[in-house]
Amino acid sequence: MNAAGSGQHHATRFLRTTGQHATIEADTLVDGGYILSIGGAEQSHVNLADPSDIFYEYLRRIGHVVDLAAEPGRPIRALHLGAGALTLARYIQATRPGSEQYAVELERELLDFVLQKLPMPEGTVLTTQIGDARESLVGLPDQVMFDVVILDIFSGPEAPEHIACREFYEEAAARLQPEGILIINVGDEPALTLVRSQVAALRQAMTDVAAFAEAGMFAGRYPGNIVLVGTGKQWPSEWTTQLLARGPHPAKVLTGVELDSISA
Repeated sequence: MNAAGSGQHHATRFLRTTGQHATIEADTLVDGGYILSIGGAEQSHVNLADPSDIFYEYLRRIGHVVDLAAEPGRPIRALHLGAGALTLARYIQATRPGSEQYAVELERELLDFVLQKLPMPEGTVLTTQIGDARESLVGLPDQVMFDVVILDIFSGPEAPEHIACREFYEEAAARLQPEGILIINVGDEPALTLVRSQVAALRQAMTDVAAFAEAGMFAGRYPGNIVLVGTGKQWPSEWTTQLLARGPHPAKVLTGVELDSISA
């Protein structure tokens, strides 16, 4: 494909871990856009022409939470547990040049495929690791601490138990700087069973927790994504104001007693 200099708009790679095929194809509606699909289902979207432009709403919301991690433009250190097409790593490099980033991905073929076909922006400082998210987190050098840790591997009842738990969140929190943020994307079914359990677990591991999503998601009427955010300090009310202003709209942020409504 054009991104990899092969002159093609479609590429495929077999993923041995899942036994599925990953494909990358050009987005015919967005110049510079590419779509990563796994097993025929769209997983990620990247815009090589403008990596700060995020197509998927839940990823845009995560990007807006990352914006709160430090002053605009200041480089940060970020850990991505679940790499996908590295959409958020590209966003951080575009909005915070010089950031130091780490990415952990279970599928070796997927990470190699993405890096080959959709090269990272010039100047990106990215360390990649193949392996289980929890094992890889524990295996990082003791001195490596993060401003942001992003977990994006949950999908309804298929969430791995050794990661969807208080103990894992405590281990992740221990890797954060004092002002650091832990961000978890939870894809869930209408009953929000996984969201409720993860809010409860995260509240045991972090000082404060917020939930950020499309406003209708909290009614539990349809499946979708809710972004959970854990902090080592009390959630600043101005963060809620900023997230609601940035959207995507309609947006809703739940904290404190409001969050009790979706806590297990």
